[in-house]
Amino acid sequence: MLRHESRSRAQSLSETPAFQNYILYFNDATNVSPEIYHSQYGSFRAWIDNSLDAYKLELRALLFPVFVHVYLDLVAKGFQAEAAHLMETYKSDHLEFHSSQINKISVITHPHHVQENETAQIFRNNKYNLRLSDTVLGLCMNYLQENKFNVLLRIINQYLNVKTETGHQLNTSLPELDQANGISGHTFDELEQFNKQKVYLGSRPMDSQLREEIETVLKEEGSPQAIHFVDPMPSPSLLQEHNQRISREQSYEGSERGDIPFPPHADNGAFSKGVDVQAEIAALNDIRNRITLGPTSTLPSICFYTFHNSYDSLNCLSISKDASLIAGGFAESYIKIWSLNGEKIKGLRSNIKANYVNGTTFDLERFREKEGSEFKRLTGHSGPVFGLSFSPDRRYLVSCSEDKTARLWSTDTYTNLVCYKGHNYSIWDIDFCPLGFYFATASHDRTARLWSCDQIFQLRIFAGHLSDVDTVKFHPNARYIFTGSSDRTVRMWDIQEGETVRVFSGHTGTIYSLAISDDGKLLASAGEDKTIKIWDLGSGKCIKTMKGHQRIIYSLDFSKERSILVSGSADSTVRVWDVNKGITTDINDNPETLISRINMEDSSTVNPVNERAKHAEENLHSDDLISTFPTKRTPVYKVLFTPRNLCLGAGAFVAGDL
Repeated sequence: MLRHESRSRAQSLSETPAFQNYILYFNDATNVSPEIYHSQYGSFRAWIDNSLDAYKLELRALLFPVFVHVYLDLVAKGFQAEAAHLMETYKSDHLEFHSSQINKISVITHPHHVQENETAQIFRNNKYNLRLSDTVLGLCMNYLQENKFNVLLRIINQYLNVKTETGHQLNTSLPELDQANGISGHTFDELEQFNKQKVYLGSRPMDSQLREEIETVLKEEGSPQAIHFVDPMPSPSLLQEHNQRISREQSYEGSERGDIPFPPHADNGAFSKGVDVQAEIAALNDIRNRITLGPTSTLPSICFYTFHNSYDSLNCLSISKDASLIAGGFAESYIKIWSLNGEKIKGLRSNIKANYVNGTTFDLERFREKEGSEFKRLTGHSGPVFGLSFSPDRRYLVSCSEDKTARLWSTDTYTNLVCYKGHNYSIWDIDFCPLGFYFATASHDRTARLWSCDQIFQLRIFAGHLSDVDTVKFHPNARYIFTGSSDRTVRMWDIQEGETVRVFSGHTGTIYSLAISDDGKLLASAGEDKTIKIWDLGSGKCIKTMKGHQRIIYSLDFSKERSILVSGSADSTVRVWDVNKGITTDINDNPETLISRINMEDSSTVNPVNERAKHAEENLHSDDLISTFPTKRTPVYKVLFTPRNLCLGAGAFVAGDL
């Protein structure tokens, strides 16, 4: 049933004749013991937490007003100790979205406070509005009725005004629910206040010893000028590029290197130090040869890889940063790695003796296999592989599986190095830190976890989502991670503190893909609701919504100058979007925040208030869609920009009907 049709059939709970039968179970609660309040609320909360994900978002909206009135009832009846225990036990459930109200309620500790406190009187004298689908309301009332939770039934009848809508669930986002729920005439922008916490989005400063070593090498090499056939002007030397990069890093208010520990370069030996230097010089070359993309200048070139004969068993794909390797995770519990440069894959031989290696990276090449193979097959998992991610230097690969484990693989020997255990259920996604050493996992157990390559146990557990954590992504400066969940929210976590610093709500379905711009200021999210939302990390606000895909969106990535966004979807298309269209202020003006207005006349990305107009736009694309590239019956699992702004895509060919 369409949303506008179900809305027309909405009715108040108090107007429903059947609701009178619910209250027949209520007995006079005047002499109810305080333990009854605590046990009934605790059982109700546990029932909601264990309910189906499809209903949990609506059911959770009941908890806050019920919690407030249970607490006020206990205080009003003189059970101060029990009220304090209830507040201490459950207040953390509501701090993110109702922190100021909880803080005001918690100071009410005596019966006369209930009559004198302004916030208490607002809740006591006004009914709390709630929108619920009739299916969810029926489930809730049946549970309370069967368990004879008379106290909670009285509170819902006396203090809540429940509006029901026909359907199994409300297809709305959290902001829309927040606007509909609450006490009329009393608004609390709790989420906006929560998202004002200080965040550091700047680049991480380069290690001083590594910087000095790079400068020494560049000076010794003389930094010859590159010859460009397009631009007649001479290009800056690599040393000049390096100095400019350092200046850009120092211009941001980023985190100190010691905040999140990384292995010091000086302790890694000459071998690793030389590799790091060469990697940084290669990155400088990529910057010099990078194509500048833009909606009116140069659109990206897309190289797409199609996997045939996968028989619907290919679950995920990952492409290395240097575009030399691609890995696929399969339902049969194995991983395959292919070369993208046209050469056969040659692993290191297993009979190498340590005393034959002189410690240089080039010396290892003579110990590789002579023949090589078209692909390498990695076995070790005991369940379908759901996520893969290459390390920045592509020497390692991490994977996650239904078997509740993550594994670290070497792309030199193509063998399993470490198995990481800790999650309680299947792991859906995994992401390697852009600076290496750390990686993060997202799981069905509603948590994300941080791991390091040198420890077999998790370093941090990020708990707070109400449902599965379906995707995880690191911030470029490695100080934060982002998680997308089936609870329709994206969370930004401070790795050092292990706490949420941003909650991004606005999607109406599960979030399957995240991307962060290289400058660390923008976040893109997409998933089941077929829309892409661009978020300003500084303010925590959604600055635009982009529509055009017809099915679930699996993958997103920003171009290196973040003017272009590409997306891959189950509708077998790669789409190219203009990130800046519709934003009326210069997003480079303020390094801390991108608080920007959306040009209402220039962009159709703002959701109209009128429900009929919203429905009419469901099948239209927004103005910021630049190009659409259809594939040949191939849902797009992965899109990625290389350091030189070449766009890569990959997916598995589907023989039957899509």
